Amino acid sequence: MDGGVLHQATADGVIEIVEISLKFFPDLLWYMYNNRSILHCAIENRREKLFNLMIDLMAQNTFAASKLDEVSNNILHLAAKLAPSPQLNAVSGSALQMQRELQWFKEVEKMVNTGFKLGRNSLGRTPRELFTESHKDLLEKGEKWMKDTSNSCMVVSTLIATVVFAAAFTVPGGNINDKGIPIFLKKNSFLVFAVSDALALFSSTASLLMFLSILTSRYAEEDFLVSLPRKLVLGLASLFVAIATMMIAFGAAFSIVIGERYDWVYIPVIVLACIPVSLFAILQLPLFWKIAISTYGPGISRPRRKVKLKSA
Repeated sequence: MDGGVLHQATADGVIEIVEISLKFFPDLLWYMYNNRSILHCAIENRREKLFNLMIDLMAQNTFAASKLDEVSNNILHLAAKLAPSPQLNAVSGSALQMQRELQWFKEVEKMVNTGFKLGRNSLGRTPRELFTESHKDLLEKGEKWMKDTSNSCMVVSTLIATVVFAAAFTVPGGNINDKGIPIFLKKNSFLVFAVSDALALFSSTASLLMFLSILTSRYAEEDFLVSLPRKLVLGLASLFVAIATMMIAFGAAFSIVIGERYDWVYIPVIVLACIPVSLFAILQLPLFWKIAISTYGPGISRPRRKVKLKSA
């Protein structure tokens, strides 16, 4: 089989061709095409499945991993380059793109020794210097994306905190004049109102602090790996809890006020209160899920079944 075809299949992410080729022609694992092995192609083109396939064969792939390309780039230099547009745009959001690039760089960094980490290419750049240079624009876009997202969510958190804080001192039905005790203190619905209002205040405040910490971060490269995404996940989760408990508090207060005359009113109120909560979940859950999986998921390297190489 032509090694150039195999390298092109690797660059295009056609894992079936690579697996079958290595199964029947294991020597292609060490074949260098334009001074690059298929491991180099998998890293440069961010082919995650093929990279994991190479990890499974790593004990036999030391020679290929140690080769340099035509400008003296080692595999860590290739991981330091900006990913091709199709692979980069497959991840939504500049901050998550930056996180993914850092994950690739860190994963490849685990494979190499200190000499590779400090090695310079023909342009005199180490892998870390090349990463910083090639991801400068993406870092700025990621910072802007994080700040815009945090600012938008902070507005909502602030509004919720303001409303539920005021509601805590203007309880439904009012107070007994001479004692200041709420009139409906002994009603179960009042207990629901009090607890949900407190939870809404605490969660909205926590969400506000999370987004504020994002805005005041230093936005270094390493912050995009775990720190900033984790704060965004916690902020979005707290904001969802704040919206849900605020709606519960509203429903409980509404039933207290007019429940004596219309005892059926809590049913449509609960249904209507679920609408904004459901909308927030539908609109923001995809983003929340992507950030959570990207931050707390398995990352780049995943265990895969090993390919059995046939003897030549």
